[in-house]
Amino acid sequence: MKLINYLLLFFIITILISCNKSDKQEVRLSTQERVQSIDSIKTENVTFENEGVKLSGTIYSPKNPHSAFVIVHGSDQVPRMTKFAKRLAQNNIMVLTYDKRGVGESGGFYAGPEVGTNNISIENLNLLAKDASSAVNFLHKKQEDLPIGLIGASQAGWIIPIVAKKNQLVELMVLFSCPTITTLEQLRFQFYTDNREDFWENHTEEDAREHIKNDPDKYQFKATDPKDALKTLSIPGLWLFGEKDIQIPVKMCIEHLNTLKLEEKPFEYVLFPSLGHNTNKKEPIDISINWIKQKSLNIKNNKKLK
Repeated sequence: MKLINYLLLFFIITILISCNKSDKQEVRLSTQERVQSIDSIKTENVTFENEGVKLSGTIYSPKNPHSAFVIVHGSDQVPRMTKFAKRLAQNNIMVLTYDKRGVGESGGFYAGPEVGTNNISIENLNLLAKDASSAVNFLHKKQEDLPIGLIGASQAGWIIPIVAKKNQLVELMVLFSCPTITTLEQLRFQFYTDNREDFWENHTEEDAREHIKNDPDKYQFKATDPKDALKTLSIPGLWLFGEKDIQIPVKMCIEHLNTLKLEEKPFEYVLFPSLGHNTNKKEPIDISINWIKQKSLNIKNNKKLK
């Protein structure tokens, strides 16, 4: 009887050791696969033109991409966004990211408050939209069979709809902390919050809306309203918002999206209660990546049926 017990104990210990080795091997394989996925991404430095100006960027190409995206800049002097591009490429999204005009290796002149110019004038937003549209055309020529999308944050919320309206190649939009209000309305709100992180602890939604509605404009220029373009679009769009945002009035923006959804626009949004204007975080990015994968598959399947 004792011999049987010893044999049984030996057998159990052997199984446990084997399982432990197997688990460690699985962890090593998993890590190796992640490294391989990074190493297998092809990078290509490229240049393309818009209105005689050369723009410089990098294309990140995974082995089996399901879609291709151009990253659209925010309002600052933004160079190509390599970290974000790599993250997308690791999830089988082909990406073109480029230095904003007047920044890094790109030609042209940067417009923005740092250099005393108005970077949300209609003229500048339309020029930046043409840059992004040229990037879309360039990326499409690289791999014509992939659904093409635009992804960006903040100021990109005024640029992406303009591009999507004018360039029929664009089939998807992903917008992080992007306004659906006009440029002048956004400025009224931004001046009101004055970058105070405790703004929402001391003000109500009604306060903010009243101010946006009635506050006199500090600058006199014609406003850009993204809804003008969004009303004409029938492509899927995903907005990701942080409820504590002090750059854009999120609940007001969501209200506009809900109105557009009632008009059967294929627009979706996700609200993160603990985040502010910077929604470039793991959970929002993961949600956007899964959304892109699903929508790209839908687009491909619909094309096969036609």
